[in-house]
Amino acid sequence: MLGDPNFDRTVVLVVDHSSEGAFGLVLNRPTDVPIAVVLPDWAQLATPPAVVHVGGPVEPESGWALATVRYPDHPGFVPVLGEVGLLDLELDPTVLDEVVVSLRLYAGYSGWGPGQLDAELAQDAWIVVDAVADDPFLPVSSDLWPRILSRQGGHLARLAVFPPDPSLN
Repeated sequence: MLGDPNFDRTVVLVVDHSSEGAFGLVLNRPTDVPIAVVLPDWAQLATPPAVVHVGGPVEPESGWALATVRYPDHPGFVPVLGEVGLLDLELDPTVLDEVVVSLRLYAGYSGWGPGQLDAELAQDAWIVVDAVADDPFLPVSSDLWPRILSRQGGHLARLAVFPPDPSLN
C-alpha cells in the first residue's frame, strides 16, 4: 500500500518508536557482499550466510549490527527483543566470541519522521505482528516474510503464498 519498492514484502524490526519518529532495520534484504570484504574482523561472528543486509533506504553508508548475545548487560549492547539487540560496531570483535551467539550486519536503516509511521499504521499500510528472537538470523533471510505471515494463521497466513503479481497467476 505504500507504493515504495524499498518496503515491498519486507520484514522490518522496529527498534525505536516514539513521538520523535521511528527507527528500524529491514531483516530480509541480503546482498551479495560478504562481510569479510566490508568489515573483515566481524566476519567470524556473522551468522551464515555472512553477507551484508540492506537495513533500509536511509543512510546506506551507515553500518548496524543486530546480535543475539549471551550477556544482555554487555557494554555496547542495546537490547531490543530480550537477548536480541544492537551491538556497537566500535567494539573489538576479536574479543566477542564468548558474547555473540548470532549476528547480522546491515547497511542503512529504515527511518520515519515524527508521526510518519503512526500515519502509515493508521492507513493499515503495515502488517504489525510480534517479533520472534530468531527471525533476524534465518539462514535464508528472504524466506522470512512468508514464514512470519504463515505463523499468524487465518487470512494473514494466506498472504504468505500470495503471488507478487496476481495477474500473472
